[in-house]
Amino acid sequence: MKEMLIILMSVILVDNFVLTKFLGICPFLGVSKKLNAATGMSFAVIFVMLLSTAVTFPIYKYLLEPYDLGYLQTIVFILVIAALVQLVEISLKKYLPMLHRTLGVYLPLITTNCAVLGVALLNIDDGYTYFQSLVNAFGAGLGFLIAMILFAGVRQHIEQNDIPFAFRGIPSILIAASIVSLSFMGFSGVVEGIFH
Repeated sequence: MKEMLIILMSVILVDNFVLTKFLGICPFLGVSKKLNAATGMSFAVIFVMLLSTAVTFPIYKYLLEPYDLGYLQTIVFILVIAALVQLVEISLKKYLPMLHRTLGVYLPLITTNCAVLGVALLNIDDGYTYFQSLVNAFGAGLGFLIAMILFAGVRQHIEQNDIPFAFRGIPSILIAASIVSLSFMGFSGVVEGIFH
């Protein structure tokens, strides 16, 4: 249990896929303008991360690895993720059409979201068990959610203030993203210190 908690807290705070590994930057910058869109995208990413891990891990362990087909893992994982994203998109279009319209082009881009693929690949590379992989995927999704919500708040605050002309738009967004990222770098070593 302690090991699972370390994996969870580590991937949320210390090894946050967006703010420390810089994976999933496209939706981070593109969908974080409004809080509801950022939250909706984050829950879709959590769902896809969990499901893709649940499907790709057994495919690798019981199909690719035993037959020395590990070199195909990236292609197979992308295909699985693409199928799952289609499932999410169809479900959102049917049951939550407003959120589907709000997310727009960024929803299909979950397929190419390197954070989703990164979780699936790093679970294998880090030697996690199936349950550890699911915990890691869930934690990575929660870390993505936290990053998106924090940055949506920062962006709303930026838009409400008078910013010098030279920093308006993309420059202020990138500066704010780097400061939020730096704040997460401060968690480095905290998780290990708490649990040891």
